[in-house]
Amino acid sequence: MTGASAGTQNMNQLADDQLLIARIATQDRAALRALMLHHQVRVFRFLARRVRNDAIAEELTNEVFAEVWLHAKKFEARSSVSTWLLSIAHNRMVSTLRKRREESWNEDQANEIADTDDDPEVSAQKFDKGRIIRRCIDGLSPAHREIIDLVYYHEQSIAEVSNVLGIPEATVKTRMFYARKQLSEALKILGIDRGWP
Repeated sequence: MTGASAGTQNMNQLADDQLLIARIATQDRAALRALMLHHQVRVFRFLARRVRNDAIAEELTNEVFAEVWLHAKKFEARSSVSTWLLSIAHNRMVSTLRKRREESWNEDQANEIADTDDDPEVSAQKFDKGRIIRRCIDGLSPAHREIIDLVYYHEQSIAEVSNVLGIPEATVKTRMFYARKQLSEALKILGIDRGWP
């Protein structure tokens, strides 16, 4: 696919997404299903990487689209629909994590948590650059991990990341700089000569 046709496809998707939001604002359930079909996996992955629990990520993903259903009329198209969805997801996640921190620790539930350490065979299978990079990303602070994930895995621009997280663009750039530096250092320690791109 050429750059021009990819750009045209992206513009068409942006227009389609905005049309779907307009239809959702009129309580069109088919439009909501179409929007979910296109964005649900992306929103789920965004959340799953942060909460590290698929059940919670799935629940939050459903909440994101429920919020879209209730508030589609408020969408002002100042950002792309995907940026708006990730922003809703981020806010839902922060609220949920804050509530969970306030809940008390349950010793019985803690004892039921399975040991997830890999056996040697699984560890050997994980030894490829992509997985090593993901593990290094997981070792970053939550703020740095979130920036890297949005920029590299969700292909959000600095301005879009700023919108999603509700922080200034300069802060996004600073966090990105430090996150890339930390990743390069971690990869070098693991013997991977090429750091972060």
